[in-house]
Formats: sequence, C-alpha cells, structure tokens
Amino acid sequence: MKIIDILKTHDKGVSFEFFPPKTDNGMNSFMNTVRDLKAYKPLYVSMTYGAAGSTQGATKEATYLLIKEKDFTVMPHLTCIGANVDNIRNLLDGYKQNGIENIMALRGDIPQGKSDFDLKSQALCYAKDLVGFIKENGNFCTGVAVYPEGHIETKTLDEDIEYTKQKINAGANFAVTQMFFDNSHFYNFLERAAKKGINIPVLPGIFPLSDIDKLKKFCMVARTTIPRKVEEEMSRFRDNPQDMEKCGIDFTIKQCRDLISHGHSRLHFFTFNKSEMIRAILNAIF
Repeated sequence: MKIIDILKTHDKGVSFEFFPPKTDNGMNSFMNTVRDLKAYKPLYVSMTYGAAGSTQGATKEATYLLIKEKDFTVMPHLTCIGANVDNIRNLLDGYKQNGIENIMALRGDIPQGKSDFDLKSQALCYAKDLVGFIKENGNFCTGVAVYPEGHIETKTLDEDIEYTKQKINAGANFAVTQMFFDNSHFYNFLERAAKKGINIPVLPGIFPLSDIDKLKKFCMVARTTIPRKVEEEMSRFRDNPQDMEKCGIDFTIKQCRDLISHGHSRLHFFTFNKSEMIRAILNAIF
C-alpha cells in the first residue's frame, strides 16, 4: 500500500526507521526488534541506505525480510550521490517486482575527505532529481527529508524552504523531518512551508534521547540544536548511564506529548534497531 494513502486515512500512529545490520548477530537483534515493535501496528517501516549506496545489498536484504514479516508497509531509502543511474533503475525494478510501492528519496552525504567534490558532475545531483527519476521509473509513492532548522548546507531558512519546495514540485508525496529537540523549530517550519504552498503531510522525526555526548556528535554534523535544559539535565548523569537514559526518555516523552497536543499525532521514530526505549516512550504517550 502507498504511504500517502495510509496518511490520508490515519490521523494518528507511528512509523519506525531501521538500519541494515552488518553481522549475523546484528540481523538477529534487528529481527527481534522488528517483531517487538510490530505490536504497535506501525503506519509503515523504513530501511536506511548507506552513503553512495554503501549498504545497497544489506538494505535490499533487510527490506525483503521486512516484507516477509507481513502486515508491514515497507519503504527503503535511496540516495543518489555517487550512484549510477542504471544501477538505480535496476534497483527500482527489483523493488517493483517485490511489491514495494514506496521509496524515501535522499541526496545523501558528500563523501568524506572530498572538499572539492563536484555535485554538478553527478548524473542525479540533488534529492529533487532523484524524486523526478523515481517518478519516471515507477508508480512509487515518494518521501523526502525536510529540515526544521535548515539543511546544514543552506545559508538561510528562506533558501532551505525554497529547496524543499523544489523537492515537492518534483513529485514528493510526503516528508519526514530531521531530528529536532525544540518543537518550536518544527512548528515554525510548518508555517514557512504553508506560506510557500507546501501542503504534503510532514511527519516529525523523533530521535530518542539516551546519551548526551553521542547526541552532541550527531548534532555537530547537522544543523540541530540541543536545548540548554536538555543538555544540562542529561549531563548531570554522566557517571550513571541508566539515569541519563531515563532522563533522556522523559524529555522525549514530553516532546511527543507536546507534538500530539498540537495536533501532530503521527510520529516517525529513529529506532537504531533497539526496541526498549521506543516501547517506553510509546507506552507513555499512547
């Protein structure tokens, strides 16, 4: 089923994002997590895709395992930087043959250590180009990423929303946000999007808080700010990881409750292939 059709008929629910395991043990843990979270009847589940297609094989394998679990609407991610157009077309054909109707279209990260990397040399330079290519090569429902605090490579929020509009115009059906921890950034993004004529569904991406130092590293490579209160409170428990995680979960629960109170009851969770924290949050908010 196409995700956009699910979103049209469900005004509340959750979706889960997984990443392809690298080892047999990781695969077992992943499948245990999938089965554990299945009880929450997700609107859909998605599978990430490594930079320049570095996990293409693992992404396909994990995606097909999700299909075999039944009762899941599955959406693999796809990036275009460093990708060969023929390979992307073949990948899309394979997905079609296996009944997949949804693709998350992302530009992908510029390769590390290549400051002189020329985006214009790519067959598909940006996410908008990938969205258009996907639409030309299959009747897929296509999701895109959006950035409440602006993409790290854009200079202003106005510039960011212009690029967002281009992805929508290329045919994107819905969007999922990058992580954010101050909900005002999300609400302000929706206001900017509405003024730009963007009216597709936008799901807030929820990043469960557990380790403040790891979180700061994530935020260093993205334009995402950590509220001072969150950093101060979690930093108090550096010597006690369990209490730090509990503190982080409490903040995430408050964030989700605020979103729901403002009418945003469809939440997308970055699971990191672990279910315990996700379950604690969901049991508290629903």
